[in-house]
Amino acid sequence: MAKLTRKQKETAALIERNKVYTLEEASGLVKEISRTKFDASVDVAVRLGVDPRKANQMVRGVVTLPHGTGKTVRVLALVTADKEAEAREAGADMVGLDDYLEKIKNGWTDVDVIITLPSVMGKLGPLGRILGPRGLMPNPKTGTVTMDVGKAVAEVKAGKIDFKVDKYGIVHASVGKVSFEPAKLRENAEELIKTLVRLKPVAAKGQYIKSIYLSSTMSRGIAVDSKSVA
Repeated sequence: MAKLTRKQKETAALIERNKVYTLEEASGLVKEISRTKFDASVDVAVRLGVDPRKANQMVRGVVTLPHGTGKTVRVLALVTADKEAEAREAGADMVGLDDYLEKIKNGWTDVDVIITLPSVMGKLGPLGRILGPRGLMPNPKTGTVTMDVGKAVAEVKAGKIDFKVDKYGIVHASVGKVSFEPAKLRENAEELIKTLVRLKPVAAKGQYIKSIYLSSTMSRGIAVDSKSVA
């Protein structure tokens, strides 16, 4: 078993064994335990009491974080010529259609979010094997397939993220950067958790929020008391 470095020991000492922290405490502590030289992402992992193999227990949705993610989100708008100006004015980084479809067909996926029109989805279908595994396939449920392209682009740029429970029943999402003030991290995480609570499937029985952990890139997870989320 590899020995812990001095920094890892110092970090580990900050987190009390078996302690469950309030979200407010965890939002401050996650900044202290980050030892990366870059501005690390702060992530939330929420384990839900659902069986994602059953369609009526799938949890998926979108949330606009009050303070954004702190990340520069690269948005590609796959739109027809009449929508190009609208997409650019809203802040899309890349705008076009056939040229980008060809690039994607050849394996290009250097983008974070793709927004498109309902009429274009037919052309994207064959590219599902490339876009699907990377979480880039536009979906009406997440607002990335819409006629209101400008609004969709602006929302993504402002901090709108989509999430989906994985096969283990866990939702992972980035809620900011270590450089954020603790209050902003707390408010972003709280918005995500409250959204998950609102999306509780009727078919989910028993305890819904099983556990919540807050962590930064390469740091240990901090256990959060779900009751501390107002």
